[in-house]
Amino acid sequence: MIKRAWGVVAGAAALALSLGGCVVSNNPTASPGAGGEGTALSGKLTVACGAMEEVCDAWTKAFTAKTGVQTSFVRLSSGETVARLAASKAAPEFDVWHGGPADGYGAAAGQDLLEKYTPENASQIPDKYKDPNGYWNGVYVGALGFCSNAKVLKEKGVELPTSWDALLDPKLKSQISTAHPSTSGTAFTTLWTQVVLRGGEDQALDYMKKLHSNVLQYTKSGTAPGQIAGRGEVAVGLVFSHDCVLYKERGMSDLEVSFPAEGTGYEIGGVAVVKNGPNTAAAKAYANWALSAEAQEIGPTVGSYQLHTNPNAKNDPRMVDLNSIKLVDYDFAKAAAAKKQLTARFDAEVAAQPKS
Repeated sequence: MIKRAWGVVAGAAALALSLGGCVVSNNPTASPGAGGEGTALSGKLTVACGAMEEVCDAWTKAFTAKTGVQTSFVRLSSGETVARLAASKAAPEFDVWHGGPADGYGAAAGQDLLEKYTPENASQIPDKYKDPNGYWNGVYVGALGFCSNAKVLKEKGVELPTSWDALLDPKLKSQISTAHPSTSGTAFTTLWTQVVLRGGEDQALDYMKKLHSNVLQYTKSGTAPGQIAGRGEVAVGLVFSHDCVLYKERGMSDLEVSFPAEGTGYEIGGVAVVKNGPNTAAAKAYANWALSAEAQEIGPTVGSYQLHTNPNAKNDPRMVDLNSIKLVDYDFAKAAAAKKQLTARFDAEVAAQPKS
């Protein structure tokens, strides 16, 4: 169980602002320490990015400014990333995967899509945030929560949910929004959380079948349910809590975050080098940089309020205190191994079924 406080930065705001209109340097050599062992870097770098678009943009601009490598990104959910990596395995289109839950990285490693790589500063990151087999390293941690529209809940006569079973209330029929676990790492975290809490896959799917009647739609993106709740289209969205905090901060004032008392899942957002990518040297430099406090402190300047994995990164009070909630014993390796079969079962046994 993770028992660390969430972190954020204040001082990186100036950095993010200065990067907004940065120009690519003509100097192909990385700054000291950025490229790993002083490697000279050049060319272009393409990142498959599983975080929100604003932070993906800030990360890639910052790396360009630091190294001169022309870095771009494609925003993809976890399931989409694995599918794209597999489809282009013979001639990879990406160099790096940054952001998104670790069980997706485990699934990619199982298909031989990632390269084993230990960044030179990986020792700064606690072991619980790293793949013991060396395929990925954690860059942030997020807790799964309920993102509720207080106004809609009041209209429905429902209290702010504080348990998974509360979501089964008949008054919430078509009032829950969640993503599909085949495409969304967030939604798979929800599904695997039920496996842990209920003692097996069959029991987890039984719960999801009951929840199915209350689900308005299964979105592709894991962040979308929070926005849907914020617009008042549903009462509750199932998202990582930091996304709900951001939407409330940006004007969706009716949103409230709560957590299930019996326990909730969490993500370790990762970074990994794509196997046989077009620019492996720059990819390794990027992975090394992503673990630094400098890189992790960029997130909160654009509203990405996850816990940093680098203990040297600065903290912010807008992030949830993990000591105040209960986390399940989430086995990322086991979840990754089960993902393909379990999501197929979810699609056939839950999502494809008519609603009662």
